[in-house]
Amino acid sequence: MPKEAGLDLPTAPMFFAKFRNSLSGPAAAIVPPPSARQVDYESELAVVIGVGGRDIAAAEAVRHVAGAMAFNDVSARDRQMANTLWTGGKAIDTFGPCGPAPVTLDAFEDLQWLALRTRVNGETVQDGNSSSMAFGVSEIIAFLSQTMTLVPGDVIATGTPAGVGTSREPQLSLHSGDLVEVEVESIGTLRNEVRRAPVSPHAV
Repeated sequence: MPKEAGLDLPTAPMFFAKFRNSLSGPAAAIVPPPSARQVDYESELAVVIGVGGRDIAAAEAVRHVAGAMAFNDVSARDRQMANTLWTGGKAIDTFGPCGPAPVTLDAFEDLQWLALRTRVNGETVQDGNSSSMAFGVSEIIAFLSQTMTLVPGDVIATGTPAGVGTSREPQLSLHSGDLVEVEVESIGTLRNEVRRAPVSPHAV
């Protein structure tokens, strides 16, 4: 979530779960379910936990990070907003493209100064920087570790810049055939095509 002048920021990070079925590779297809009507993109910086822990201090949090990668928090907004949990619009199969591979932190100077961009069919729709996050990576790790024990391999996506499809005028939704590119400076680019879900043999 970006810092915006004049807006009341939350006092703690908002978080939700994406499950293993959501994760997919840097060139894998995004396959929305037929019932999803408003599919959106969100470019994000993600970190991969290398050293687990509980109640991690923010000052020590980066030592628990094995690497960073690009993440597209694909979201079905109609399902997301159907209730207050958000999970129904977030934890959908293929809705978590990430990669191309975790990059160790010595490959760049600062996690909190990386450009994030999204392109849909070649047009730039998001252009931001991790310095604008309302909560930094260290704060997020510390906060989550107060709730749950973090373990090696956990992927924590952070927040997205302005410009998601539902905030645009007119609104922009993803459709079959669209190519979504999410780029994080010094880390890499995801290139994921949106494809129509196959028809279930049990459909009436």
